[in-house]
Parts: sequence; C-alpha cells; structure tokens
Amino acid sequence: MMTSRSFDTAKMAIDRLSTQRTDSAWLEAQQKAPGARFMVLADLSPVIRSNEARTNAALAWFSPEQIAGFRLPVSEALFLGRDKSTGDNLFAICVPEHMARLAPGGAENLRPIVDLRSLAIQGVMPPNDMMLAGEARSLWSWHLNARHCGHCGGTTNVKDGGWKRKCWACGQEWFPRTDPVVIMLISDGARCLLAHEKQFNDNVYSTLAGFVEHGETIEDAVRREVMEEVAIEVGDVAYVASQPWPFPHSLMIGCVGKALSSDITIDPSEIETARWFSREEAAAMLAGDHGEGLLAPGPYAIANWLLKDFINGKI
Repeated sequence: MMTSRSFDTAKMAIDRLSTQRTDSAWLEAQQKAPGARFMVLADLSPVIRSNEARTNAALAWFSPEQIAGFRLPVSEALFLGRDKSTGDNLFAICVPEHMARLAPGGAENLRPIVDLRSLAIQGVMPPNDMMLAGEARSLWSWHLNARHCGHCGGTTNVKDGGWKRKCWACGQEWFPRTDPVVIMLISDGARCLLAHEKQFNDNVYSTLAGFVEHGETIEDAVRREVMEEVAIEVGDVAYVASQPWPFPHSLMIGCVGKALSSDITIDPSEIETARWFSREEAAAMLAGDHGEGLLAPGPYAIANWLLKDFINGKI
C-alpha cells in the first residue's frame, strides 16, 4: 500500500520578507544594522565552524563590522530572510576562494571552507543550517550564470535583494530558477528497485530520479524515467514529499510507484546496474551491514526517507 506523508525535517526557520525585500533603501539599512548576519561562500562552499573531529559543524556567521574588516563586497550580498527565532536579518556573500583566503584576517577567520555536498553526506550540520546553506548556494549559483539577458544579451542587474535580475537594455526581468526532479521508489509490494549510477561511490545504490519535462505531469515523468532507465512499467504513482536540492538548484519531488513488470533492462548511458531488494536487504543497507557491503544514501537524502517507509511497510 502506498501512503503520502510529509518529511518536514527542517521547518522554515526564516521569513523571506518578500514584500519588503523589494525596497532597496530598506535592504541597505538592514545590511548595516547591528542584527545583520552574513554567511560567506567561497566558490559556493560555506565557511563553517566545527569541532576538531568534524563530528559537529555549523555555519559561520559574521557581523557587518567583520565583513567590512574582511573587505568583502557587502553591496553584492543576497538577502536570505529574517531568522524567526532571533529576528536577525540574514545575508549571503559569495566570493572566489582566493579572495576569501587573501582577505585581511581571512586565513584565520574564513576557514574552514567545506563543500556543501560533503557536509550533507557527513550529516554533521543541523537541518536548518543545511537549509540556509542550500538556499544561499542555489541562489548564488543562479546569479553566477544569469549575468546577461537571455532575450537581448544585455547586462542584468540584481534586484529585490537577489531574488530578481533586470536587464538594463530591454527591461526584461529574470527570476531564480528551480528545476523539478522526480525521485521515486518503485516497488512490486515485496521488493524495491534500486540502481547504481556512475557518479555514486562504488557500493551505493539509490532510487531512480530524473527531470520533469515540459508539458509533463509528475506521474508521467515517473513512468517515463523508470521505463527509459530500467524498462520497468509503472502503474499507480503517489506523491510523498519534496526536498530542495542545491546542486545546483533542483526541487526533488519524492514519489512511490507500483511496478507492473519485473524484468530489468538498463540504459547503460545513465545506469551501471539495477536490481530488486527485499525489505530485509534494504534495512541492512541503511544499517551498514549488508552482506555484500552495499550502502544506501545517507539521512540527508529523500531517497533515504523513501527507503525507510518501504522498510516499515508504509510503501
């Protein structure tokens, strides 16, 4: 039986203040206010604070005075929102790694710089910190690739605290993009279908996933992607939960699907191997004691949540 429920592990901890961020004077004042806090990304990787063993980590936040001391471009900071618990306004600055390293005091204070994917895999950072770092990384990734107008080629300028760009030449407005991706656990009732892709570590298997195409429903995207990748026919499809995925700016739409066939034929351009797993095998993979040394994605990933529901008989 397939169920639909929420995996809301990190409830929105900020108010994005979408009506206020259109006021440039207000934003400038908030950047200078004592309660402002700045996240620093170096080549899209955040500066963090952690214990020596790196078993616990948190985002590093800096005051306006500290950012000024580092001589980082405050005027280019993107507005993330207001922290609901403290009332502080949060901003994100992104610079090349060498600028962070060579900033006055940067070698001592703008370290360590850690890739966000590594932090997610390690599972050492609180969910709200991961959410904020993901928001900042996704937003900055879009800005770094949207400096020119797709309509006329003119230069675009940052507006609304980073939530819009506008072409100076033709006036066309551009907004941050999010790419919808279906990620699905396919089951025949007793088993689930998992695959190993080329970019995975050698012993990791995960659920199938793929981009939603134009004019396509979520359900049809699930059926098409599964047929293309492993030649399994899928019947009923149900939505389960979603997860922002900042690599670079996707929204993972978690689904479950009922398999109508069982013979697997992989598309070698996307999948190295795929196979059916029992609930017992899936549980062993999550626990790290599978007889063949196979592993499932870590707790940061929606694939992990879907597998847990399968193991617990909710799918």
